[in-house]
Amino acid sequence: MPASPSAIPNDLESYWLPFTPNRSFKRRPRLLAAAEGMYYRDAGGRRVLDAISGLWCVNAGHGRKSIVQAIQQQAAEMDYAPSFHFGHPKVVTLAARVAALAPDGLDHVFFCNSGSEACDSAMKIARGYFAAKGESARFRFVSRERSYHGVNYGGTSLGGLPNNQKGFGPFVPGTEYRLPLPYDAKRDRFTPGEPDGGAHYADALERICTEAGGDTIAAVIVEPMTGSGGVFASPKAYLQRLREICDRHGCLLIFDEVITGFGRLGYGFAAERYGVTPDMITFAKGVTNGAVPMGGVVLRREIQEAFEAKADYAIDLFHGYTYTGHPLAAAAGLATLDLYRDEDLFGRARALEPKFRDAVFALKDAPNVADIRCVGLAAAIELEPAAGAPGRRGYEALEKAFFDQSMVVRISGDTVVLIPALITGDAELSRMTEGVRAVLKSVE
Repeated sequence: MPASPSAIPNDLESYWLPFTPNRSFKRRPRLLAAAEGMYYRDAGGRRVLDAISGLWCVNAGHGRKSIVQAIQQQAAEMDYAPSFHFGHPKVVTLAARVAALAPDGLDHVFFCNSGSEACDSAMKIARGYFAAKGESARFRFVSRERSYHGVNYGGTSLGGLPNNQKGFGPFVPGTEYRLPLPYDAKRDRFTPGEPDGGAHYADALERICTEAGGDTIAAVIVEPMTGSGGVFASPKAYLQRLREICDRHGCLLIFDEVITGFGRLGYGFAAERYGVTPDMITFAKGVTNGAVPMGGVVLRREIQEAFEAKADYAIDLFHGYTYTGHPLAAAAGLATLDLYRDEDLFGRARALEPKFRDAVFALKDAPNVADIRCVGLAAAIELEPAAGAPGRRGYEALEKAFFDQSMVVRISGDTVVLIPALITGDAELSRMTEGVRAVLKSVE
């Protein structure tokens, strides 16, 4: 008889990690056992600085008591409620509060459990919306190079990171068109914040509309800031031009704000920072401070109304999940939004941004640094790849940061990414950037 899991608590072989070199990890595991504030404790009790907000999600810091208490109280009061034909008070309140953070006109919220589900939900809603309007020929989606829209099949099909698609095709029909990344390495290297201009990058959408037919496009989906693809800020004129072209051709504009939502760029949503209102916003991560999985889509009223059935007993939207609006996630979301409001964490992020940017750009003279990009509280330090071994320097930097500098960083190929929590203080900021400097000096 095989041993029970409890008999082999240290067996790493059973666990298949995502987006990880598993063989290397299991030779020298990085196990995190506890967290509070800006720090983890590893399995040996060592204090480790979290320089990436969990994974773009723990915006208010770890172990916030009000969130913990809200989850505990909700679990004792009601652990689960179905979302098909039923609701519960907390998810109703959370929907209203998320909508209140979104731009005017985006006032309906559909909940799911992750950013990946949010993206696939937005795709289905977009196609369903046009089908309901009698425009079922609008089935295409336009996304962007270097984009990441989750790992479900729709989001994978839209993604602009080749390794995420390699070996998993064929993909969803109508997802083959890509806009260029709005970044010119010769012009924009070491540019702090958003590059000037950039409207011309959006003009590629006109060319796609000419080639594919603008009346076949359901939606254009972009990240206001490319996150997992390496922290690329949208140029100042870019998103507004996209909005104008979408309006001209009657297609929807979707902002993927799974990463940029809830303070990462200093606002509830990046749409506010850029003064552009999309037709839908996908969100996840920071809505519950990473404490309980939750995601969703905020959308215009007219999109929701297109699904309304004629009969009162008929279903509007044939889409949803067992854990849509889960009571524990809703409780965590409300407590998280309270923290953001009561501690003015979005304002704090805006105030911290120039200080963070200056500290990161001071690494410009560190070994092998090819570019630095920084917007809001997100920064990418791109390294020259080692000859014949792309990705090796990045992975070595991740290992050395953890084992030598007691710090958790994010990598994207040979790019080291820093994602400080909105509560970051001067001491953590200094340790973060100086830790990276030490790492870069030691990476071969």
